Amino acid sequence: MSDWEIWLTIGVLAVATAATRSSFWLVGHHINIPKRVQEMLRYAPACALAAIVAPDLMLVNGAPVLDLSNIKLLAGIVATIFYLLRRNMLQTILFGMGFYTALRLIHVF
Repeated sequence: MSDWEIWLTIGVLAVATAATRSSFWLVGHHINIPKRVQEMLRYAPACALAAIVAPDLMLVNGAPVLDLSNIKLLAGIVATIFYLLRRNMLQTILFGMGFYTALRLIHVF
């Protein structure tokens, strides 16, 4: 790609980003979102986070590994159980990272 193509791509992406992000601000009061849709949108951040985290937990070198030799998956499962018991996100993050680090350091598998 030449320099002008790179700058054109950056410019088009900047305009597209600004247009999509400002559309609700510009038209926000003129559009009524149904209550059912608003309720469903509450789960969008959790779904997006799961879509980012799940592949990282399940893939090792680009191939799915779903057994106990995958320490990331094992740490994720243990952290999920910890969260279900404690219901504290900060403690879950600290516990999950501590558990994952311990597995890496002692070479359990």
